Amino acid sequence: MALLRLLQRNPDGSIVFRETTSSAVPAYAILSHTWETEEVTFQDMETGADVSKTVSKAGWRKIQFCAGQAAADGLQYFWIDTCCIDKKNAVELGAAINSMFRWYQNAARCYVYLSDVSKPGGADSEKVWKDAFKTSRWFTRGWTLQELIAPKLVDFFSFEGERLGSKVLLESEIHEITGIAKAALRGYALSSFSIQERRSWAERRTTTIEEDEAYCLIGVFEVSMLPNYGEGKAHAFRRLEEEIHKLYKGVNFEQYAVRLNLASLPEAAEFVAREEELSKMHELLHGHGGRSAVVLHGLGGIGKTQLAIQYISRHKEKYTAVFWLNANDEDSLRLSFRSIAQQILTHHPSNRELRNVDLEGDLDRVVRAVKAWLDLRDNTRWLMVYDNYDNPRTANHSDRSTVDVRRYLPESDQGSVIITTRLANVTQGRRLPIQKLTSLEDGLKILSNTSGRGDIKNDPDAKALAMKLDGLPLALSTAGAYLEHVTTSFAEYLRLYEASWSKLQRTSPRLNSYADRSLYTTWQVAYDQIREQNVASAQLLKLWAYFDKQDLWFGLLQHAYATDDEWVQKLTKDELSFNEAVRLLCEYGLAHPEPSLGQSPGSAGYGVHSCVHSWTISVLNDKWDDGLARVALTCVASEVPSTDVDEWWVLQQRLLQHAVKQVHFITDGMVDITRIEWALHNLGDLYANQGKLAEAEAMYIRALQGKEEALGAKHTSTLMYIRALQGYEEALGVKHTLTLQTVNNLGILYKNQGKLTEAEAMYIRALQGTEEALGLKHTSTLNTVNNLGILYKNQGKLTEAETMYIRALQGYEEALGSEFLSFYLPALSTMFCFGDLLAQTGHEGIAKTMYTRALDGYTAVQGPSSKWCQPLKDRLQALQVKSAEPNKSQAKSIGSGVTKSVKRKFSEVESRSEAA
Repeated sequence: MALLRLLQRNPDGSIVFRETTSSAVPAYAILSHTWETEEVTFQDMETGADVSKTVSKAGWRKIQFCAGQAAADGLQYFWIDTCCIDKKNAVELGAAINSMFRWYQNAARCYVYLSDVSKPGGADSEKVWKDAFKTSRWFTRGWTLQELIAPKLVDFFSFEGERLGSKVLLESEIHEITGIAKAALRGYALSSFSIQERRSWAERRTTTIEEDEAYCLIGVFEVSMLPNYGEGKAHAFRRLEEEIHKLYKGVNFEQYAVRLNLASLPEAAEFVAREEELSKMHELLHGHGGRSAVVLHGLGGIGKTQLAIQYISRHKEKYTAVFWLNANDEDSLRLSFRSIAQQILTHHPSNRELRNVDLEGDLDRVVRAVKAWLDLRDNTRWLMVYDNYDNPRTANHSDRSTVDVRRYLPESDQGSVIITTRLANVTQGRRLPIQKLTSLEDGLKILSNTSGRGDIKNDPDAKALAMKLDGLPLALSTAGAYLEHVTTSFAEYLRLYEASWSKLQRTSPRLNSYADRSLYTTWQVAYDQIREQNVASAQLLKLWAYFDKQDLWFGLLQHAYATDDEWVQKLTKDELSFNEAVRLLCEYGLAHPEPSLGQSPGSAGYGVHSCVHSWTISVLNDKWDDGLARVALTCVASEVPSTDVDEWWVLQQRLLQHAVKQVHFITDGMVDITRIEWALHNLGDLYANQGKLAEAEAMYIRALQGKEEALGAKHTSTLMYIRALQGYEEALGVKHTLTLQTVNNLGILYKNQGKLTEAEAMYIRALQGTEEALGLKHTSTLNTVNNLGILYKNQGKLTEAETMYIRALQGYEEALGSEFLSFYLPALSTMFCFGDLLAQTGHEGIAKTMYTRALDGYTAVQGPSSKWCQPLKDRLQALQVKSAEPNKSQAKSIGSGVTKSVKRKFSEVESRSEAA
């Protein structure tokens, strides 16, 4: 860094110079402004200068402003170009011009003083200064370009010294005024922007001295060049261009320069977004010693080729030669090398590596000759793009149709390479995953560009279509091309997409930018390759059509063990088999790991893009496979957990999207549910537990109808099926009834919906059935008794409720024994509800006993954080407060002697509790 001469304001208000070395520069502020008449110069500030003349100049105002603002920001030092450079010293001036960009870049703060922008008071203040801001002379000057881009923190101030806003806050306005990319304003590396784009930023800017139009760009292009005032603008720009070429292409670039052959590149679609990917590519491909290589991998149609074309368009001037190769197969690669040889000989006809090679003969020799030219020691600034390397030779895939790209890579450690492929396991460079466009705005831009329908950003139907196509450029471009010459609306296209996917895609026009494939065919080759390597992987993709597109995991599929499909059995026999199958889909970009949703390790899911999912439904499953549909329904229903397992809510939430898919199949009659009505019942449980009562009711009724149609309402098989109940399945080996459990659940559902009459009818039917099938003392019978008690209490039938509660408690004790009674959740529920009834009817003593026993039980079984513990504690506290109040007449006992029996039964416990 050249000598940096800073200004320092002393405590007495005087301002003096402080000269620094590059190794000892303190934090400083820097001023950006436009030069006016009567600026304060270096000579004005030198020791011994007439201070009175200096402070009387108009430019002194800006120095005072900068000093005061720096002090307000805690900075003692500041720099201003008018007076901190001795412009009469040519050496110092030249060094300063070459260092200026870095000085602004390293400043702690940059203050932009806009002498032609005023900020008045009043209601219209903001409009006034913003209008003036847009037309400020500062945005038209050459030197202020680097002063805007280089600093990290830039604040704009009015003529009065009032702060207008920061570069970040005013980013949109600045972008609109200057045309400078927002990424550049945010501090992205300037080398990641093309030479042409950086030139464009200065096209409408001027300087007082004509040569300065070139010199002010020295820092923007990151080169060094001594100024030579008097050489003229044209010569100054020629020298600047030479320095730029030397920086990127090397000193001897002309002897290896080959003009880009646009005909060798695929046709490019109008490019949208991908700034982060382009910046990352440039970061990986520039500024490194030796070979730089990037592998762009991702789903077919995601835009890898278009991204490579855009990179070339943006950075072609930084390479001596750019060559495009078709890496789809060996023959295409050899022909690409022949084209490269012809290009080289066109520009360098005397090249000894190629001039004696028969280009129409031995293509392997042509490949060797081109590689030899690329390997020449000084030929280091070329770029090779190997496009569509989708059939690589690997350990698992090594037949003669595959390609080993290593045979076609130059051998010396130099140059740059881009490979585009669908496979994530290609390792010939730094891998850069290319994913869907995440911005809805970007999707709408592609739709607008390809359809020719302008200004659709606020069209709700266009938004719905863009969301459905989910950031896949090929799908968005296909939709736009279809809509370009028809009157079909966005809403109608979306309807056709969902109803007639295959026909719509087959009849859509081919895109020039995707000439070799359509959305209908783009994934078929990958699918065929996958099927050759692992049939289970291909079958997994086919099976996926019967699930939701998101969050498929092994634990869900492991329930498919009973299927007749051999490959589904192999897929789901163990987790290693599943991982092997899904990994291959991920390698080809057809599936991807889902972000973790807090699942336990090993249970994270996988997803497919929505367009791929539509393809699996319409192409892989062009004929409905009832067997796979039943497998999917069985898997989802079998995974529904009861509410007494850990994290049941999270698991049920994960299942909901798959359940919606199954319900759609069931409702439309697409899947045969014979002998798997239990699956519908489980889906009803899932919906009921998630508070989706209408959906639960529909599933319960459908399950009940199906079972009764098959076996009859009274058939024993209709009544029996195995159900885990509150953790006691292994301990008691209890069998519960399927149909009657469904009836009971319908009763619960109706009760939650407030349909108490319908609920009572369901409970009575379930109670009669279980009494007949299992006996009066069976826990399933008693559970229904308890539910009836709760219902009667809600109906105000307190005597009937009391009878049901007492029957349930006595039955539980006889069935389980007093030792287990306080560990059985349904019994604890009965105690809780009975306690509420007793408290309501004035029997606080027995109510307290019931609450205490229920609280102890829930604490023992579910822990002190159980959701039932706090309500019980609140009720006990309320009873404690009530017992301290003056005696009042209690409500009369309900029932005829039943409450007395309860009093006798719990009198000993009550006495101990009250004594305590």
